[in-house]
Amino acid sequence: MLIFAGYFFGKMKLTYIYHSGFVVEGENATIVFDYFKDSDDAFIRHRLPSFPGKMYVLASHAHPDHFREDIMKWKQQRPDIRYILSRDILQKRPAGPPDAHYLEKGDLWSDDRLHVRAFGSTDVGVSFLVETEGKQIFHAGDLNNWHWKDESTEDEVRESDKHFLSELADIRQTVARVDLAMFPVDPRLGTDYMLGAKQFVDRIRVDLFSPMHFGRAYAQAAAFKPFAERAGCRFAAWKTQGESIEF
Repeated sequence: MLIFAGYFFGKMKLTYIYHSGFVVEGENATIVFDYFKDSDDAFIRHRLPSFPGKMYVLASHAHPDHFREDIMKWKQQRPDIRYILSRDILQKRPAGPPDAHYLEKGDLWSDDRLHVRAFGSTDVGVSFLVETEGKQIFHAGDLNNWHWKDESTEDEVRESDKHFLSELADIRQTVARVDLAMFPVDPRLGTDYMLGAKQFVDRIRVDLFSPMHFGRAYAQAAAFKPFAERAGCRFAAWKTQGESIEF
């Protein structure tokens, strides 16, 4: 068992909501990442009042497939919610302190149950490293090796690779291993759509790897499983929304 903030903890539960949206439940904290659409079985709507522990809602950036202002209404049912958002979301002005805390790359936020560090992105906003209940949890947001090899020039591909590996090196200096990584495996990128995920697990040891940013393309996301397992990861092969796995 692991000890954190004076408590004893065991396993946590990860639930796939949709696209890059997830819920992580522990004994003393529940974390929602990048919500913009509930699962078909309305997992969050049904569970919101009864999620365990204190509730935290994180959003990595303002893109509409990662953030929805509706999350601010959840506070009516869960007054204990803390919103931890990328600073670019502040332009939408959905809330101000103490209702929300806005982070940019390099910023830290913590209380007695959660420690959050904001890393960079290769698109907009930030990625998150969260420590809670003795576990290290990484949510990439839109951090990925975004290039369309079938359409981009060699220079564009090279620049995308350089940018991503630089951000990855920053993360690797802080953490060499995470218990859970949620990372894009987006088949819309074409031929090399798994490249960023491969580079991530080659450089950072991941106990449980969860693909994201794939919508309903479950089979294409699951194609990364052999690469993840060769890197020593368990792989969350999602087949439907609202599905859960322990870690």
